[in-house]
Parts: sequence; structure tokens; C-alpha cells
Amino acid sequence: MGLHKLSDRQSPKIHSAFGWALTSLLPVLLINLAAAWSPALAQSQLLESVKQNPGRAKALCSQFQGFNAQGLSATSSSAVSQIARQENLSPMDSEVLITYVIGLYCPDVR
Repeated sequence: MGLHKLSDRQSPKIHSAFGWALTSLLPVLLINLAAAWSPALAQSQLLESVKQNPGRAKALCSQFQGFNAQGLSATSSSAVSQIARQENLSPMDSEVLITYVIGLYCPDVR
């Protein structure tokens, strides 16, 4: 049993089906990971746009108060749909925007 220098050792080659699958699927996994972050980044930009433009937030608050005056919750599906169409957003992004604006700018809205 002699001592081996680090340079004498070779890393084992991956010949198994698992190793092949792992190395061939790695690019796909990385692309999917990047795609998963995309909606989060979009929502972050959406919220930042409201944060940087309080006038837009106040206008949305007025609209939400109008929904409340009609007996409609600002987070109801019809209100979410209307804001989504108006702001050109997905229903999920619309709901996130509404919740964010209500939480920061118009806590009296229900």
C-alpha cells in the first residue's frame, strides 16, 4: 500500500445509464430552473413599477374603492379579471398586484 500522488489518480468515468441521463439532461434542467425564476422576476418588476409610481397606486385604490361601493371585493374573481384586462396582466399577476397595492396604499379596501 503505497502513497499515491493526486496526479496518479484518475476520476472514474461515468458509464452508467444514470450518468448519461444526468449529463444529457443537465441543460434541460438549467433551462427549466431559469424559466421558473421568470414569473418571479416579472412580478417583482410589476410591484416595483407601482412602488415607483404612487399615482398609479392611488388610482388603483380609487378603483378598488369603487368595487367596494358596488358591494364587490377588490380581490373577487370579477375584479381580478377586470384589472387583468385593464393592465394587460395574467389573472395571477393581477391578483398579486391588487394584494400588494391594497396592503401598501389602501388598507381600508376590502
